[in-house]
Amino acid sequence: MNTKLHAICDSQGRPLNLFVSAGQVSDYTGAKALLSGLPDVQWLLGDRGYDADWFREALKDKGIRACIPGRKQRKKAIRYDKRRYKRRNRIEIMFGRLKDWRRVATRYDRCPKVFLSAIALAALVIYWL
Repeated sequence: MNTKLHAICDSQGRPLNLFVSAGQVSDYTGAKALLSGLPDVQWLLGDRGYDADWFREALKDKGIRACIPGRKQRKKAIRYDKRRYKRRNRIEIMFGRLKDWRRVATRYDRCPKVFLSAIALAALVIYWL
């Protein structure tokens, strides 16, 4: 069983909100689930998997500017701030630190709820204690 972990992080790379979806499901599902839990911020950095017009419009309605590169299949290229996008490495570092916990890296738990609780426990110990 594959899973995808979607996360909202602050500017220092600490996770604020986590969501687990099935591995074969599109990233749009995670984006839709996390949209209501977005904090009041000026920018949202995301990878190409979150490039959707409806998601960009939802962010604009909340007053958030998107820094998401466009998918390669787009007919019209999307402009984004490349210097700001380089800061997304903090998010990748956060995922790497979570995978330092063996239970998270090898995904011992079959149940997604138990797996998400293990991730939440690891994030709590690593970033908030």
